[in-house]
Amino acid sequence: MHITKTAFILFFMAVSLATHSSYGQSDELQIIPKPANVVVKEGIFTLNNRTGIAYDETFQVSAGFLRNYITSGSSIDLNGKASIHFIKETALPNPESYILDIEPSQIKIMASTDKGAFYAVQTLRQLLPPSFENGTCEKNDVAIPAMYIEDSPEFPYRGMHLDVCRHMFSIDNIKTYIDAIAMLKFNTFHWHLTDDQGWRIEIKKYPNLQKVAAYRTETLIGHYNTEPQQFDGKRYGGYYTQEQIKDIVAYAQSRHVTVIPEIEMPGHAQAAISAYPELGCTGKKIDAATKWGVFDDIFCPKDATFEFLQDVLDEVLELFPSEYIHIGGDEAPKTRWEACQHCQTLIKNKGLKDEHELQSYFITRIEKYLNSKGRQIIGWDEILEGGLAPNATVMSWRGTNGAVEAAKLNHNVIMTPNSHLYFDYYQFDGDGEPLAIGGYIPLEKVYNLNPIPDGLTEEQAGYVLGAQANLWTEYIPTFDQVTYMVFPRILALSEVIWRNPKNKNYNEFAARVENFQNRLDVLGINYANHLNTITGSMSPNGFVLKTPILNKDIYYTLDGNLPQIHSKKYTAPIPIMGNTHIKAAVFEDNKQVSSVFSQSINHHKAFGAKITLNPLPHKTYSGSGAEGMVNGISGSSSRYGDKEWIGYSGEDVEIVIDLGKKTKINTIETRFYHAPGQWIYAPKSVEIGFNGSSSKTVTLHPTDDLMANLKIDLKKTKSRFIFIKVPNFGIIPEGKQGAGHRAWTFIDEIIVN
Repeated sequence: MHITKTAFILFFMAVSLATHSSYGQSDELQIIPKPANVVVKEGIFTLNNRTGIAYDETFQVSAGFLRNYITSGSSIDLNGKASIHFIKETALPNPESYILDIEPSQIKIMASTDKGAFYAVQTLRQLLPPSFENGTCEKNDVAIPAMYIEDSPEFPYRGMHLDVCRHMFSIDNIKTYIDAIAMLKFNTFHWHLTDDQGWRIEIKKYPNLQKVAAYRTETLIGHYNTEPQQFDGKRYGGYYTQEQIKDIVAYAQSRHVTVIPEIEMPGHAQAAISAYPELGCTGKKIDAATKWGVFDDIFCPKDATFEFLQDVLDEVLELFPSEYIHIGGDEAPKTRWEACQHCQTLIKNKGLKDEHELQSYFITRIEKYLNSKGRQIIGWDEILEGGLAPNATVMSWRGTNGAVEAAKLNHNVIMTPNSHLYFDYYQFDGDGEPLAIGGYIPLEKVYNLNPIPDGLTEEQAGYVLGAQANLWTEYIPTFDQVTYMVFPRILALSEVIWRNPKNKNYNEFAARVENFQNRLDVLGINYANHLNTITGSMSPNGFVLKTPILNKDIYYTLDGNLPQIHSKKYTAPIPIMGNTHIKAAVFEDNKQVSSVFSQSINHHKAFGAKITLNPLPHKTYSGSGAEGMVNGISGSSSRYGDKEWIGYSGEDVEIVIDLGKKTKINTIETRFYHAPGQWIYAPKSVEIGFNGSSSKTVTLHPTDDLMANLKIDLKKTKSRFIFIKVPNFGIIPEGKQGAGHRAWTFIDEIIVN
């Protein structure tokens, strides 16, 4: 939602800009998210024991936060003459806007609400030394550069999500998470509290939710796709008491963060059904899930089920004052409903077309109940299936199509696309990363997100409230790993949804991230640091090496030896004339400061050839495009989401490779990813043809290492063109993850020798 600035602000800025030079690309101001408008002035404000704070009751939270931050972070007591003033200014664009005016004699924080003043305090916080974060600042006089900052958020909804059902985290951990998002001007914490693997919220009317549903008998070890699956044999679980939840909600409010609870329905309900089997369609006793994925046992739309859910929601509403309640609505298999006499009768009696419309009936009934209590629902984009509930807000996670569809129906939208904002995906495609579900979302990709999807008019774009990153914890058992997966990607998202900069400069942003890491170090927050890491890609001019931080020296070798300070210095793309093994590292002050980048390039006969794909890959998994399939670089053997694999969602694929001239071909080989737990299936067969000869069909046999390898011996065939047809696997069978949906296909480098 775009902010229109008032005439007051425009006038104020015009006067300021007329008298002071504007802040440009200078690195004087290392703030994330970067403020909208900054004017650097002459002089400094000195923070010391002669400093005091003046404010009225409007600004109790923000002023109290600043006082506590300074006095606990240093020996400065703030009992001097008032020189930091909180001033109510009603002419600002919205309740979250602020002005921070730092002069040598005073600091003025101007806002219309305490929330706006709180964000000004968070900006001021980043102008103070990081040592304030842990109380180790020993300076008696702290210099703050004089400047004028006027700032407003681009979007009203700025969220971070945390799943505590797969793995649970302490109250102190949750508060640390809230502290981190508040520091970066996020205003919403989406707390995922119920799922198949555990029910994490105390509901006093239903004690079995605490006794039974909150625990699973054991937990999957390793990745879901590893065969045979193994389990740890240890009971796991727990729940947050209502008193603990009240404490968390109050703590979040003291940082102007709204907590939105998620109570999943009708799917992801196996834990609840384990406590109360009558809530399911079969009535049979089941256990909470011990592995990850999607399960057939979902809430049965009986009156008793709705009574249960309304009772649960009544207690939830007492704990969470948020306008929104998230009711899930995603990944609800219809297998049990299809076989349930009650469900089929209900479909007939209500005049519904099918089970999808039954889900819409389910969601709409819950929505009406929550609306009657003065609340609104949010659901994942599956709630669009069968018809959207009248007042629902859609959280679009399966790309952007759900967002576009909902906005065109005049429904509010929150962007959470798994292409950019699933922080449980890998963030680095090298070795040494902790086990993750899959995918690949590096820092730069998050930074390049545009929260307004293509295909919307300006009016429709107004329904996009903002964006949120999601952190699902199937493979995240510790809080250190939570922060590792979140930081620094959260920094990129904070800037995207606070400013949505039109002219993005990733290298400049990365330099600010490097500076911000000093603050994270003092805070004791674990984070991923890949800023000195080298990435490589093929270009028409050769192989390109780069790091996010500019002006770093890269040295490399082409013979497989480790790079040294006396190796060849990288200055331009490296020509690839044959099989090559590049090794490179970053050096600073004659010392290696990065891990060694290593890349083998197979200069096969199709290397750099013209290649066409019909259709184009799914935009979420486009890899390095068509050219990436013949760039000599094979994809990861353990991850399908890196920049070398390309993915298709349920489509047949036709590939044409033009070798430029008639060429002797001995073998063609490639690989297909095969991970049924993630809806990815290798094709059953592949057809390969050549100009002037009949085609050959090759049957594929997936192996235990997530791959289906294709290699065909052609006995010295000669051809200019190679035609490859890759049929989609088809519909995922019953009993498998994603049953009823068309499978994904992932294809690696096509190697011609």
